[in-house]
Amino acid sequence: MIKTTLFTGVLLVCTSAFSQLFSDNFDSYTNGALGPQSLQWTTWSGTEGGAEDGIVTTNQASSPTKSVYFNSTTSGGGPQDCVLKFGALYNSGIFTYESKFYVNTNKTAYFNFQGSQTIGSIWALNVNMANGLLTIDDGITPDLAMAPYSPATWFTLRIEANLTLGRWEAFVDGTSIGVWENGVNTLASVDFYPLQGSQFYVDDVLFDHTTYTLPSLNAAVSGLNMGGNIATQIVDPVITVMNAGSTTINSFDITLDYNGTPYTQNITGLNLASLASYTVNYSGIALVAGSNPAVATVSNINAGGADDDATDDIVTINVNPFVPAPGKMVVGEEATGTWCQWCPRGAVYMDMYEAKYDGFWAGIAVHNGDPMAVSMYDTGLNTLFTGYPSALVDRTNDVDPSGMATDFWARLQTPPAAFITNGAVWNPSTRVLDVSVSADFQIGANNTYKLACVLTEDGVTGTTGYSQSNAYAGGSNGVMGGYESLPNPVPAAQMVYDHVARVIAPAFTGEPNSFPAVVNSGETHTLTFSFTLPASWNENNVNIVGLLIAPNGKIDNADKTTIPEAVTNGYVFGPAASVTEINADQVDNTFNLYPNPTVGNAVVSLNLKSETNVEIVLRDMSGKLIKTRNFGKLFGGSNIELGTSELNSGVYFVEVILDNQKMTKRLIKE
Repeated sequence: MIKTTLFTGVLLVCTSAFSQLFSDNFDSYTNGALGPQSLQWTTWSGTEGGAEDGIVTTNQASSPTKSVYFNSTTSGGGPQDCVLKFGALYNSGIFTYESKFYVNTNKTAYFNFQGSQTIGSIWALNVNMANGLLTIDDGITPDLAMAPYSPATWFTLRIEANLTLGRWEAFVDGTSIGVWENGVNTLASVDFYPLQGSQFYVDDVLFDHTTYTLPSLNAAVSGLNMGGNIATQIVDPVITVMNAGSTTINSFDITLDYNGTPYTQNITGLNLASLASYTVNYSGIALVAGSNPAVATVSNINAGGADDDATDDIVTINVNPFVPAPGKMVVGEEATGTWCQWCPRGAVYMDMYEAKYDGFWAGIAVHNGDPMAVSMYDTGLNTLFTGYPSALVDRTNDVDPSGMATDFWARLQTPPAAFITNGAVWNPSTRVLDVSVSADFQIGANNTYKLACVLTEDGVTGTTGYSQSNAYAGGSNGVMGGYESLPNPVPAAQMVYDHVARVIAPAFTGEPNSFPAVVNSGETHTLTFSFTLPASWNENNVNIVGLLIAPNGKIDNADKTTIPEAVTNGYVFGPAASVTEINADQVDNTFNLYPNPTVGNAVVSLNLKSETNVEIVLRDMSGKLIKTRNFGKLFGGSNIELGTSELNSGVYFVEVILDNQKMTKRLIKE
């Protein structure tokens, strides 16, 4: 049965508080494509009845007898992309959305809210479900709300958004799982898109809208973030209090009660205007394993006791932090480039994870097509994702950087085969950094495991090629960590790049001879690496990331240390990895390739510091040779035109071979 009561104009104002706008349990439809059977349901492209449509089925149902089935059938997700239109753009009042979900075992689910009636222009919220964990983000801040769910079991998700205040709250089966101030506060539709590995059902969908009038005096708890979700973490919780009334607030008391201990602050001397927010910070609270409530309470408003609306004075969330596998560190590899207009999103999320999960997270930004690119790393990572920006958590799934949470939590709880420890010896005079990566095995293993070592650098700056393309300029694509206030492109003088991959040794897949044929539990094996750091690198900003790569190509475990931390750990002698590096004195970083993408010819730009034999090779995606030319000995700056205008649209690989040292970049021909 379908119930639809979409009214407009004055009638909406009079009735919206008393009638449900839309509900659908799909029972009146026939099995098959959903879109052609409903005025509200459509697809991302607007083409109904095809591959994008949701499928009405009797295979599962929360309320008899039907639901809508979503299943990804392509490697990148989709092609299903089903949209429920809300019938208007809501930017004030209280909007409520609710539906039931059934996520198949070992599968995932995803949907998002669109903040504009032009689909694809503004994302208001993302909801991911994977590995028994539901996570919510607004495209700006990860893990705004989190909750476990049982796979292969129906559960109800309800989201209440006070768009006037920007205060959102989510509930699973009636229990609050998070309260936050959202980055986007407009709603036009909900989009169900099965990502790679998705298989889920949706039933009993409803949405409603009511008007909201500000009380006179009202302080509301509009956000409660414990600052982490890992047991043993020392966190700095944050409570956000909003003036949700029309009267200025100049004082209040705020209490955080966690694990039976209250922490109270008296906030005075304010001049908090209507709809403005104030952030209250706490520090040094240890998260404990197990389920414990965290309760935030605002009281004594303007030294006068209660306010005019008690319903938003108290927020309670259940804190049940993840217990990490002993000795586990998770690695996030981000595919990025200064030419990529959406890649600021990756930089923002990498910074967030670095701050929020310090000690459990090692972030690596792998650049493409700019002066920070490392050919070996770029080429290896390119085989594992489909577009920019992308991210891989322990080299598992190709996800958007905003969607790393579910894989992070799953990998954090996966016991590693070995604990990894970095050691080092650093000679500041010669700038030689000797690194030892030791694996203390917790299980029996063999030589199909491999070790590798990555050096990253924070605070990287430059001039030519360092300006950042920025789709968020002007704010039309939403808030993104301050990039919305920067121009497009962001001038190089304003850009500082962190987590930049500087070298991976000996190869993207690791050292083939890292371990003996049989490794027993309790054994420790070490591989050593030697690097000469170019003078342009700031050793104080360099991080060492030791990697243990599993037989299936995933990163099993890691250790991340600064150079001083590794020196303190102590260097362990062991066999040396077979490292081959580009001589930093021979070539300035790597070659530049532009324009990329190109519609005509491309140019290979070199800045050779010594006389060097140069050969350029062009191959297609399969590795087939298209053309090659040896230019002999070159020196200094050279711009070599690469004839690509006759090529078909697609992806190609450009190899530059300098005295038998090969560097590779991907070229996109449009």
